[in-house]
Amino acid sequence: MSRQAPRICTTHTDVQRLETLIAQLPAHGRVVVSLRDGRTYTGIVKVRASAQVFRDPQGVEGINAEITLECPDAPYGAWNLWLDQIEHAEHLDSGLADEN
Repeated sequence: MSRQAPRICTTHTDVQRLETLIAQLPAHGRVVVSLRDGRTYTGIVKVRASAQVFRDPQGVEGINAEITLECPDAPYGAWNLWLDQIEHAEHLDSGLADEN
């Protein structure tokens, strides 16, 4: 049974974009991510995200992924973000920088 997500990706292009973001956000990497609404979050990726099947509020099945960024300033010490809302990811660790 699939879990619920606020939004899902159903097109090949959107799913590919999620897969690209997953590859850009390695476990334990220190990153800053910019969301589509302009907010930014900085933290350490707890575990690499994985694309999963979800249902949106209308019951349509599709793909999305969540990432947890550990950050002492966040409520409960972490931010949980949906990858479909990430516009840009930037690595802050040396040696992991990825030009996007």
